[in-house]
Amino acid sequence: MRLVTFSHENQQRVGVVVEDHVADVTHVAPTMLALVEGGEAALESVRRNLEHATTYPLHGLTLLAPFPKPTKNVFCLGLNYKAHVAEGAAARGQEVVLPEYPVWFTKAPTSVCGPYDDIKLDNVSTENDWEAELAVVIGKAGRNISREHALEHIHSYTVFNDFSLRDVQYRHGRQFFKGKSLDKASPMGPWLVTADEIADPQQLRVMCRVNGVTKQDSVTSFMIFDIATCIADITDTITLEPGDIISTGTPDGVGFARKPPEFLKNGDVMETEVEKVGLLRNRVVGA
Repeated sequence: MRLVTFSHENQQRVGVVVEDHVADVTHVAPTMLALVEGGEAALESVRRNLEHATTYPLHGLTLLAPFPKPTKNVFCLGLNYKAHVAEGAAARGQEVVLPEYPVWFTKAPTSVCGPYDDIKLDNVSTENDWEAELAVVIGKAGRNISREHALEHIHSYTVFNDFSLRDVQYRHGRQFFKGKSLDKASPMGPWLVTADEIADPQQLRVMCRVNGVTKQDSVTSFMIFDIATCIADITDTITLEPGDIISTGTPDGVGFARKPPEFLKNGDVMETEVEKVGLLRNRVVGA
């Protein structure tokens, strides 16, 4: 299923995309988090209620981020594609050194915005960069999750853009949090695709286009640490809970590593796409 959070008459609603319509299931799951926390039982209840749900044309709805304001920071992976590591090293004139372990950082919940929202630039940075990523949503809590059972803890998948202020990101002792957390600048969505719809999350194409020009085009099979490994790694110290979001890293083609470097500017349109999951389209507006 494709699960959406949408706005109707100034209220947040939860729905299921059925062809070109959205079935409102808010009476079953008042929020997306409640739907995720309810697990398979909640999904089954949604399925039973689809036939009698109020529907709206998808085209006319305002879709929000699946979690308009996540309850926790978004967990993010850095340096998780070999070609991305290589391009970054080349841009800095450094030797390519692949990480031995997953590289983790987080983004503030306030950084998340909707799948079609405008992204308002801020005068704090002149190096606004794109990062197309596949994100996973945890459905079943766990600590010390084994790699073999890690995918069983995934509720769904979504598209995420780890929008980055490169100059801010690198000037704070390489502590990425501030430069990754510009308010309402990291689009997510347009929906959650339940895990049963994705046979193999390591075989999905990840793309980013700016003004129709392809900047990133890779496949999740090129991750250094696959999703199962990353879930196993982080849960040796942290309990993952339903609704937690893990963004799995970006492939090569980012702006700062291009020759010459390219950054987003007022009027640019950024499209972020993950095969079988969805497409985000966001216009960049000036500060």
